[in-house]
Amino acid sequence: MEAFGRPEQPVRRGETAPAGPDGGSPTIGVGIVGLSASGGWAAASHIPALATVDGIELRALSTSSPDSARAAGEAFGVPAYASVEELAQDKDVDLVVISVKVPHHRELIMPALDAGVPVLSEWPLARDLAEAEELARSARGTRSFVGLQGQSSPVFRWLADLVEGGFVGELLSATLVASFDEWGSPVSEKTRYLLDRRLGATMLTIAVGHALDWVSMVVGEPEELMATTATRRTSVPLGSSGQLVPMTAEDQIAVSATLPNGAVLSAHHRGKTATGPGFSLLIDGTEGTLEITAPMHPHISRVTVRGVHGRGRPVELSLPEGYDKYPHLTGTGIHNLAHSYAAIRDDLRHGTNTAPDFEHGVRRHRLLDAITRSAATGRRVTVNAPSTQTDNR
Repeated sequence: MEAFGRPEQPVRRGETAPAGPDGGSPTIGVGIVGLSASGGWAAASHIPALATVDGIELRALSTSSPDSARAAGEAFGVPAYASVEELAQDKDVDLVVISVKVPHHRELIMPALDAGVPVLSEWPLARDLAEAEELARSARGTRSFVGLQGQSSPVFRWLADLVEGGFVGELLSATLVASFDEWGSPVSEKTRYLLDRRLGATMLTIAVGHALDWVSMVVGEPEELMATTATRRTSVPLGSSGQLVPMTAEDQIAVSATLPNGAVLSAHHRGKTATGPGFSLLIDGTEGTLEITAPMHPHISRVTVRGVHGRGRPVELSLPEGYDKYPHLTGTGIHNLAHSYAAIRDDLRHGTNTAPDFEHGVRRHRLLDAITRSAATGRRVTVNAPSTQTDNR
């Protein structure tokens, strides 16, 4: 196995690991698949997030070719491999992170799981529900994590506690309106794949998947739903050229769902719009209201919370102490990701189950599959029903 840019060897798995910042726990070694010297999401987000969190660090990387691996190894100062199989054999790597386009997730996740190495896959986990279920089955016996970092968000963990603690009383309804620029604005050649619904990286799977994950952790999992979807823009401009390229991904997604206590969830996700917040969630109950807004996706922008318990007008509420380990990152694209890595570190060290795993990813894929089935048939469906089952209510 050839590695490029290998520094002095750290302690390997199975040997005595160096003490972590708490004086006893070992540092978790991370190997990132898709970390490029030319930039990208992994370089812009995963690297600074890892640098923020004590007790977990970059130890290796892999790319798609020897040349790109050599360049990335030199840029980041770690061993670099031209395949995930080689990366997974590096005994300094305790966690393989998959940071590539969704269509390649399965082919890169499976070798790491076969090697028995824990895996963190970015969201969406897979191209569809069936593939996600296959990956979850393959991960049994090996720790797995999925990049739904909203589960680690200080604000949304606090909101979940507020609702559970009775701030709004008995939940009556939740109303979500969100807008996502990526499906309607000009795209680059690199992001053009987001327009093709067959590739599994669409507004439904990425943006709606993240948004409904945040909402579900606060108000509960949808049990039944009715959905309407449409592709209102069948083409969008490509870069500065203005050339129109086809878009088959939905840019309008409306969902009406029933929550476990009988409350109603209404959600409308829109492709690029001219005005308004990127994210707006209104939670109504018998004793109060919560209003949550963010200019963009809540996991990469500052979130504002207003609320009232009892009578009166909603006022801005402040996040209590104890939720946020990295307040200096508030409003940045790595704030929730840093908390996610901290949760993964602790899960790997202590055997806890805080960070969402592949089974959680399957739960989200089932929700998205239910939206797709309902929109295709015009019928109300049960969220956890098999993908071939459709309810006629």
